[in-house]
Amino acid sequence: MVNIEIDEGSGFCFGVTTAIRKAEEELAKGNTLYCLGDIVHNGQECERLKKMGLITINHEEFAQLHDAKVLLRAHGEPPETYATARTNNIEIIDATCPVVLRLQKRIKQEYDNVPASQGTQIVIYGKNGHAEVLGLVGQTHGKAIVIETPAEAAHLDFSKNIRLYSQTTKSLEEFWQIIEYIKEHISPDATFEYYDTICRQVANRMPNIRKFAAAHDLIFFVCGRKSSNGKILYQECKKVNPNSYLIDQPEEIDRSLLENVRSIGICGATSTPKWLMEECKKAILNEK
Repeated sequence: MVNIEIDEGSGFCFGVTTAIRKAEEELAKGNTLYCLGDIVHNGQECERLKKMGLITINHEEFAQLHDAKVLLRAHGEPPETYATARTNNIEIIDATCPVVLRLQKRIKQEYDNVPASQGTQIVIYGKNGHAEVLGLVGQTHGKAIVIETPAEAAHLDFSKNIRLYSQTTKSLEEFWQIIEYIKEHISPDATFEYYDTICRQVANRMPNIRKFAAAHDLIFFVCGRKSSNGKILYQECKKVNPNSYLIDQPEEIDRSLLENVRSIGICGATSTPKWLMEECKKAILNEK
């Protein structure tokens, strides 16, 4: 008999949970509700909410909208979005994650207090074009420098002051690699300050998911293709258990992998709903 375990630590983080709850509450009232961008980087969950009536729009469509109600997802938005809402009489339901909100305020304060003319670089370790990063860079009127990998830290101007922040869902290990590199290369005449702004609820999943992946013969990591956090966590699974496979939905399960396996682990990203992991378990059991 095969043992199938769903990782208790996987699933929505509290920021995503709050955003989805707010959407469900509003839709339950029968109101028309728009969401600026995918509410979560998971196609299956987005489809479920679409069936409930949630209308996903992009920024161009948002700019054309008037007298409507729009949900801002957990990733956060730049100041321009709020300005457009005021101009177009759009009611905002703000589901920005509190961790992201604090980070936005901290970066804005840094930018307002220490303008770039004083030679200070505001650096964000994150993914270019990611919704959260766009919101963070927006706090600096587009002046912040985004680096995606520790290697890109080499392109910074080490003769100038550096203030380093991180996207909340990035790797803590790589963040510290960047810190050490900057410390080694910064000019004695420049100052360097860094702020560990990585969400601990996300960071703590790394050691937990390594332990979970190592405890099973086969791992199915359930995750939407757009999830940055998912890509990081999946790679952690793969490091400790090469027999790990990323799937978006139950239909992607390769039945041939189930042969001669006694222990299967199902886990996912902060954007993976519990119900989807449960569906994957059912799919395995029904066919086994």
